[in-house]
Amino acid sequence: MARPWEQNPELEVQHLTMRFGGLTAIGDLSFNAARQQITALIGPNGAGKTTVFNCITGFYKPTEGLIKLTHEDGSEFLLERMADFKITQNARVARTFQNIRLFSGMTLLENLMVAQHNVLMRASSFTVGGILGSGHFKRAEQEAIEKCKYWLEKVALIDRADDPAGDLPYGAQRRLEIARAMCTNPRLLCLDEPAAGLNPRESDELNKLLISIRDDHKMAILLIEHDMSVVMGISDHIVVLDYGRKIADGTPIEIKSDPAVIRAYLGVEEDEDDAEGKAATAVVQEAIEQKPVSSSTLEAALETPAPAPKTTATQGLAKIAAKKPAAKKPVAKKAAAKKPAAKKGGRP
Repeated sequence: MARPWEQNPELEVQHLTMRFGGLTAIGDLSFNAARQQITALIGPNGAGKTTVFNCITGFYKPTEGLIKLTHEDGSEFLLERMADFKITQNARVARTFQNIRLFSGMTLLENLMVAQHNVLMRASSFTVGGILGSGHFKRAEQEAIEKCKYWLEKVALIDRADDPAGDLPYGAQRRLEIARAMCTNPRLLCLDEPAAGLNPRESDELNKLLISIRDDHKMAILLIEHDMSVVMGISDHIVVLDYGRKIADGTPIEIKSDPAVIRAYLGVEEDEDDAEGKAATAVVQEAIEQKPVSSSTLEAALETPAPAPKTTATQGLAKIAAKKPAAKKPVAKKAAAKKPAAKKGGRP
């Protein structure tokens, strides 16, 4: 039976490869993101997740591969062939970044108005209508303000609409950044680690916001996240990367028990004892689900005999570096210890 992301994809990535000189950051990656679903892109640090986002949004031009976005009306866009500003304007792809990119000196309302710059510029006939106060521009401006109010209410920041964005606490700035992205009226929303630095309460608020965006606006959301409580709590589909290649693709239930994913996150070697692998898997699954690891599970993991240690070249170098050289007397003390021999017939 075909899965939702195979039947109704908003985004199709096929054989994507991104090389930087001799380094292959992404290697032959293929996956889909479905309409009205949250697709999480996860993996260890350096797996190539942000590079995938940069290829989708036009910041990088991929070395090989196809990136196709299909709207509900059937219009198709080949993103790898489009300029970055055209991807935002015509294909309607929006993104946030790992580091917050708000205009800290502008108010919350002004930050959301900036996101509608293209619409307002066209309505003002590229400034002339705005200067003369044409009726068309005034209507467009009022519609833009109403959209800003809607999203400020959605992220529970309407009471601070006239405050500088830089005065908001960290979690509120994250929500404001998502609201600004939504003001561009996207069909694909790419979020790069939106839960980074959030406490559990703020993470829960973020989960509710993303589910609301998915359901109320029929959005395709592509999410990069390291917080497994967020990923497992809201994702419909998870794609796992390791060293730029896909190692797993499926539902949250399938992913959290996938041996390849456990190895990627824990570094468990292929030839390790089955009992040890099972014990490690049990610990990881409980940690992913944010349950306290049970004493029986922990004891099983601790009591499992470890395999005989193997001395690798790296370990050998570490041992050599760990050996301290024999202590040497300071040169100054040696010199002081040696008294000059007395010369016959010489001056005292």
